[in-house]
Amino acid sequence: MARTAKRESALDRSVGLWQLVFYGSGTILGAGIFVVVGEVVGEAGRLAPLAYVLAGVVAISSALSFAEMGARIPTAGGPIDYLERAFDVRWLGSGAGWMLIVANTVSAATIVTGFVAYLNSFAFVPDWMATVALVVVLGGVAIAGMKESSWLMTATTLIGLGALLAVLWALRGALLAAPGEVLAGLGLEAGFGRAREAAAATSSSTAGFGMIFAGSILAVYSFIGFGDMAQTAEEVRDVKRALPRAMMISLGLVFVFYVLIAMALVGTGELAAIAGASAPLVKAVELSGWPGLPIAIASLFVIVNGALTQIIAASRLLLDIARDGRGAPPVFARVSDKTDTPVPATLVIAGTVVTLALLVPLKSLAEMTSFAILVVFVGVNLSLIRMKRRSQPEEVPDIPIPIPVIGALAAAGALAGQVIQFASGGS
Repeated sequence: MARTAKRESALDRSVGLWQLVFYGSGTILGAGIFVVVGEVVGEAGRLAPLAYVLAGVVAISSALSFAEMGARIPTAGGPIDYLERAFDVRWLGSGAGWMLIVANTVSAATIVTGFVAYLNSFAFVPDWMATVALVVVLGGVAIAGMKESSWLMTATTLIGLGALLAVLWALRGALLAAPGEVLAGLGLEAGFGRAREAAAATSSSTAGFGMIFAGSILAVYSFIGFGDMAQTAEEVRDVKRALPRAMMISLGLVFVFYVLIAMALVGTGELAAIAGASAPLVKAVELSGWPGLPIAIASLFVIVNGALTQIIAASRLLLDIARDGRGAPPVFARVSDKTDTPVPATLVIAGTVVTLALLVPLKSLAEMTSFAILVVFVGVNLSLIRMKRRSQPEEVPDIPIPIPVIGALAAAGALAGQVIQFASGGS
């Protein structure tokens, strides 16, 4: 009977602090800098670094709320349990859970699409074949075990960070030119080479802010991996200390890389070519006279991270929803007694990822994910505000209450902007 109960719901605590840091860093980088950065550049132009800064404000304020909530309520359900316990309303938790399952599944499809694009930058493989093969491999790794997944991601994240450092070295001249390009995009400077073109293209600060905002809506997607870390709570050792620390270290690390990479791309002055490329970092390196193949190969490793963590996060959410009777069949609550992973939930998530990756365009996938995750960000921030008013446990981080207030307002503002942009026919 005990073994049956374990198979039905229990997960194994096998992940330490630094494994979780690399797990989180890998998924955030894989989701953003290698896949969506070209779309952000296409929307924000020379103001792309500012779009990432604005998106970072939204993400960091919400990440601090996730950090305290994850320590208060360390469950695989994450926001499902945060909202339900804060407001004592079951349907709020259920709604957040289903929305996050959609967001993580769509996000995994986004990253798989990006992987295929990078692969095709140096080797022709039919898109459908590459998509199916990748998801089958990732589903297999996710089923093998959380410890195995986190060790794989530690290795691949280190490769990815090395690739980003190589990109920054190759584009070091562009990085130095970037401040002038950004000023030109704001209409404040016109004397830095190609910046004259930006001054003509951006006629006012209002237009500049519109570009920043449009880019930031997409850039928010680049940061969402920290939320996936919350779904590992039942598999982390010393979770009340390790989870908040890992979230902050991961987010700080990737924020620096996002801004630096965006500045380097802007400094090249070749934004149209980069925005239109299926593998934007490879294109930028090649335009600077460096070989793109090593970057393309290294990029594949960290892109894989992002897709793997999204599949893991979505399967944990589906597990939690099923075992709590929130509308998912009970079969998805089963945990393998051999691998300590939710095998049925992982299989159905992987199948959905394949379908979306084959049928839906990259940009639409990223926008769908951003919308869903912003709704959840608002809910998590409001949950922390409510719970802090009740009590403040000594053993969890004490995030000042203005932080979740700022997080809720920032996420709500970004969400409203996305709705307005969609309603006005923006893309």
